Amino acid sequence: MMKILAITGALRKDSYNTQLLKAVKELAPQDMEIEIVTLHGIPLYDGDEEDKHGLPASVKALQEKVRQADGIIIATPEYNFSVPGVLKNATDWLSRSGNPFKWKRVGVMGASQGPIGTARSQYHLRQNLVGLEAITMPKPEIFVASADRKFANGELTDEATKKVITSWLAAFKDWVAKS
Repeated sequence: MMKILAITGALRKDSYNTQLLKAVKELAPQDMEIEIVTLHGIPLYDGDEEDKHGLPASVKALQEKVRQADGIIIATPEYNFSVPGVLKNATDWLSRSGNPFKWKRVGVMGASQGPIGTARSQYHLRQNLVGLEAITMPKPEIFVASADRKFANGELTDEATKKVITSWLAAFKDWVAKS
């Protein structure tokens, strides 16, 4: 069984990116176990606090989940042409005290109401992942545009997007298996 950790870069309860990961989990091959996690509870990074108290329990727990996973999927929203602060903050914390992303296979995706489906934030996230020494899947890419028309009541309803996700998952599974 391949263990995949899926991190949503959004905190909003009805986030399209969290809904996207739920669809990914539902469409995953039977031999792929996907655990979806949010970034709730991760404090703002502060080096002084880290020096005084060490890593927060929420960060240690997420670091361990990253270490135990065979691969990581990150679904990122796009805020002002880039990744949300909460996601960048989490990667900053996760890189502390032993980088669990080092040589880890990571797939990036995102959903937005806009016409380019988080392309700019995914590009910035990929740059950040290079700094974390993660190995980011180059292709295929997945950008879910016009998400407000593809999700209803928390579910992905667009059949074309489901096919893209299924194809992406097959490529991701193959790519992670080669690590």
